[in-house]
Amino acid sequence: MSTGTIPLPRTGAVPVGSRGIRGARRWGALIILALAQLVVVLDGTIVNIALPQAQLDLGLTDGQRQWVVTAYALAFGALLLLGGRIADYWGRKRTYMVGMIGFGAASVFGGLAQNPTELIAARGLQGVFAALLAPAALALLTVSFPGGKERNTAFAVFGTVAGTGAAVGLLLGGVLTEFADWRWCLLVNVVFVVAGVIGGFLFLRESRADGENRYDLAGALTVTAGLGSLVYGFSLAEFGWARLDTIGFVVLGIALLVAFVVIESRVAQPLLPLRVITDRVRGGALLLQAISGSAMIGGTVYLAFHLQIVLGFTPLVAGVASLPMTIVIMVCAPLLTRLLPVIGPRPMMIAGPLIAAAGLLYLSRITPGGNYFTEVLPGLVLLGLGMANLFIPMQNLALARVAPHDAGVASAAANSAMQIGGSIGLSVFTAFYAAAVATVDVTDGASQLAAFTAGYSATFFASAVVMAAGSVVAFFMIRGTKEHLLPSGDGGPAVHLG
Repeated sequence: MSTGTIPLPRTGAVPVGSRGIRGARRWGALIILALAQLVVVLDGTIVNIALPQAQLDLGLTDGQRQWVVTAYALAFGALLLLGGRIADYWGRKRTYMVGMIGFGAASVFGGLAQNPTELIAARGLQGVFAALLAPAALALLTVSFPGGKERNTAFAVFGTVAGTGAAVGLLLGGVLTEFADWRWCLLVNVVFVVAGVIGGFLFLRESRADGENRYDLAGALTVTAGLGSLVYGFSLAEFGWARLDTIGFVVLGIALLVAFVVIESRVAQPLLPLRVITDRVRGGALLLQAISGSAMIGGTVYLAFHLQIVLGFTPLVAGVASLPMTIVIMVCAPLLTRLLPVIGPRPMMIAGPLIAAAGLLYLSRITPGGNYFTEVLPGLVLLGLGMANLFIPMQNLALARVAPHDAGVASAAANSAMQIGGSIGLSVFTAFYAAAVATVDVTDGASQLAAFTAGYSATFFASAVVMAAGSVVAFFMIRGTKEHLLPSGDGGPAVHLG
């Protein structure tokens, strides 16, 4: 499950061929672009419900199983900044079409996968093309609706689709896995892609940024390789934290990220201007994005396993049983949005992680023979309430006081932090899961379920500790009056991903 913002086109760039489109064609473009955003968001969750069946069918190890989720989030998060630059420089419609077609091809590859390597590779390719598709779609929406009431309506529709995409993924994944096959959780994307490609030809017009534009290839290579090495190193921790390869990849990842920072401080057109992340408050908001991503993507993915493997829920019932957290976030969001200017973001960002941590701690008390309504549902409600308190101010702080020409890269950085945090979190939590499972002596089916439950409990507990640490980050980094933290009129528009 993902949340965050995706990059807007660079403010101040003159879009070529963006005089606007009128009437039915404009609203047709909105439908197609909203569909593209739905595909990107729902694919972050649709496979979660299908993973137990996919693991049995392809013989995935627990480590390979987590990479089915991690590969998508890592590729998406690591390449999102570059994807936004490609869309601006190469052409937004062209980038959209390549992203859509590539996403469809990767989905077919994954749906027909015959072994774990093919499935993981397909998910990584989905993330690569999602990193092209998402920023291109939002940029096209922006130039199609340059201002006025229609622009507000368009962004409201687009944001609503993005916010409900995760829930749609859980439900659709449950339906397809139960009544068809887990492979259709990937193959179903072909329907969306065909509609998106046809609609793209009919309704979208090309636009791009004018002027001399240079790609920061050195920055793109070092940040992608650094994040990949870091996540892979943490994934090896499942086999031991003191292993040479575990330490080696983690150290290599850190070194490459340091090199990325050096490069960004010296190039004329950096992929990520350092001024965007060096502000203390904004840096704290981005760090909290990564922390919340680790809990949302890294921690709750094990909920699907517990519901199906231990509690014996069907995929469809498991999908429905996962929804309370999302429902609570959606119900609380408008209420908290009105509360934000009254009390300011700091109290919400300190309390939110603590409430979420309480929910995860409650989930860590699960037992093999437990009841969903007493052991799971209260924890999901608390988790949703805590995340809602965190998401609403966090998104605003990520863009507050950002210079207009940095609005796009700031929103991209926020979404990247969420995805990368989830990738690292899932890798680390898998190591805790493996260690907890190994402590249980498995002799029969009952003890096997006890071992699984011990592993899931360990991941929820580790997620709770991480979220509690997020409250400490907010206490020390989110400083200032509410007027200082959220000056009126600052920042650019951002689309929230639920």
